Amino acid sequence: MEIWINPACSKCRSAISLLDAEGAEYTVRRYLEDVPSEDEIRDVLDRLGLQPWDITRTQEADAKELGLKEWARDAVSRDRWIRALAERPRLIQRPIITADDGTAVVGRTEEAVREALSRE
Repeated sequence: MEIWINPACSKCRSAISLLDAEGAEYTVRRYLEDVPSEDEIRDVLDRLGLQPWDITRTQEADAKELGLKEWARDAVSRDRWIRALAERPRLIQRPIITADDGTAVVGRTEEAVREALSRE
């Protein structure tokens, strides 16, 4: 199991605390420092069953600067969104937990983190 975090994020810290309390084995990826490639983002999206706009933090300053709210949300625009996430990782929703069974969850709630734990 791997968890993509921003240490400054309270949701990330809560997810880590729950994983620790449950004795889960996991690795931490500080994705702002160890930025995921476009291919890694595609893989996580496949595991999540989501599209890039579903995991984009549209209220971030970078999102506003890019005008993301105006971007098309369709198959033709998918790569453009993924490129933006790779170039500006602050836009990626967090934390993202990749489970050992090949799935992933956005662990913003205790329920989502527990769902990832159940997939170990």
